[in-house]
Amino acid sequence: QVQLVEAGGGSVQAGGSLRLSCAFSGRTFSSYDMGWFRQAPGKEREFVAAISRGAGITRYADSVKGRFTISRDNAKNTVYLQMTTLEPEDTAAYYCAANSVRIGPPRYDYWGQGTQVTVSS
Repeated sequence: QVQLVEAGGGSVQAGGSLRLSCAFSGRTFSSYDMGWFRQAPGKEREFVAAISRGAGITRYADSVKGRFTISRDNAKNTVYLQMTTLEPEDTAAYYCAANSVRIGPPRYDYWGQGTQVTVSS
């Protein structure tokens, strides 16, 4: 079974930066596309960013484009989310997820426990 463990959340002031990490174990990391999602209180979970198996393709939600960068290190079995110019609206629990679908719409079958990001104004 795939296991994902996020780290790096915390409290920062608006305009600050944080780097989240997600450690993958249980299967071959390079076989999975990876994604980051977030959920704020009273809100639905929303897509943040995704990265392909070989890191050649990335996608971002419009709300974070230009501020967040997703990356991965397949040698370390880790995916990262570098967040800059943080805004109070970015406050949420952030989750990483793994997608094994090779072709077609992604299916995120494995999820981490989440890490809290709080941005104060």
